[in-house]
Amino acid sequence: MELPWGMLLPLLLVLSVSSPSSSSAAATLAVTAPPPLPVPPPRHAQDAEGMLINGNFETAPRRLNKTLIVGRHSLPGWTVQGHVEYVSGGPQPGGMFFAVPHGVHALRLGSRASASQNVTVRPGALYALTFAATRTCAQDEALRVAVAPSLSAPADVAVRTLYSGASADTWAWGFRASSPVAQVTFANPGVQEDPACGPLLDAVAIKELPAPYPTKDNLIKNDGFEIGPQVLRNSTVGVLLPPKQKDATSPLPGWIIESLKAVRFIDAAHFSVPAGQYAVELVAGRESAIAQVIRTVPNRAYNLSFAVGDARNGCHGSMLVEAFAGNVTQKVPFDSAGKGGFKTAAFRFVAGGVRTRLTFYSSYYHTKVTDGVSLCGPVLDQVKVVPVKA
Repeated sequence: MELPWGMLLPLLLVLSVSSPSSSSAAATLAVTAPPPLPVPPPRHAQDAEGMLINGNFETAPRRLNKTLIVGRHSLPGWTVQGHVEYVSGGPQPGGMFFAVPHGVHALRLGSRASASQNVTVRPGALYALTFAATRTCAQDEALRVAVAPSLSAPADVAVRTLYSGASADTWAWGFRASSPVAQVTFANPGVQEDPACGPLLDAVAIKELPAPYPTKDNLIKNDGFEIGPQVLRNSTVGVLLPPKQKDATSPLPGWIIESLKAVRFIDAAHFSVPAGQYAVELVAGRESAIAQVIRTVPNRAYNLSFAVGDARNGCHGSMLVEAFAGNVTQKVPFDSAGKGGFKTAAFRFVAGGVRTRLTFYSSYYHTKVTDGVSLCGPVLDQVKVVPVKA
């Protein structure tokens, strides 16, 4: 039987003292320390999906009064304030239904309630928070997203049912860190007659976004939308990117969400994407525009090309994408059967200055044939600008 080191060491010392040392031929017992135990790797706040600690709220609070969380620090990983409920998805008393997109449980933030968590970040770096949200009472509810300290101001994201029908919408919100530790807070800024009324919060993840740069072959930054927020593996609804009025720090590096409503960031695992792993769906007609400002040489000609298609998500009909560059407008039609596919388009423009704005939006409004309610639209991908050779 092998003895543990703690029991073996005293025995070896006794043997060493009692052994004769006068004879040179006597055996000498060498005592060496055991190898050091391996040091466990540091524990990170996020898992492989970028989820915050208990970001999907599957670890229950230590104290509950029915569904109400009791104690500010009762929910592992989070600090809660106000009327915060720990709810399960599915039918609820009173005929309501809670859509929980990731797992079984979510938080319900009542009037003026909040949930926050400290995360480790890199000062100066750009990050995107991904989270799922859905309304529970009023037609128009909001979720206030704030990171402190940071270089990005808090914003209220409208929680409606315009984009994903009966499912919970998944959003991204960008911020730029200003210190090694940042407090991420989600709050309900509204006041309802029922203090329990408020949006559901679930599946909170974070992702650091590298800065994209133009290349000698393309003046567009992040031309294929491959740099973007975390897309959760179990999510089939894409990620909504709020307009710049709600988030001046775009969660899609290089691009400006220049519209009144969101655009959708989609992945090839759940949608039809012209190239690569990601693309953008223009889901709200002329109210869903995306833009980028590039460096140009005044009076020089450039060629702009891009791909237009459908996401294979039940969005069908005659689509039309309008593209603007310099003083040129190009309309690109696409007839969608809702089964995927795309086409490419290109046109030439002349730069009027050292900066040129490119803008894309959908001319028409579309809804999914499956429910007639959820907004959808054409897909944009593979945007490229190159100088025209003289």
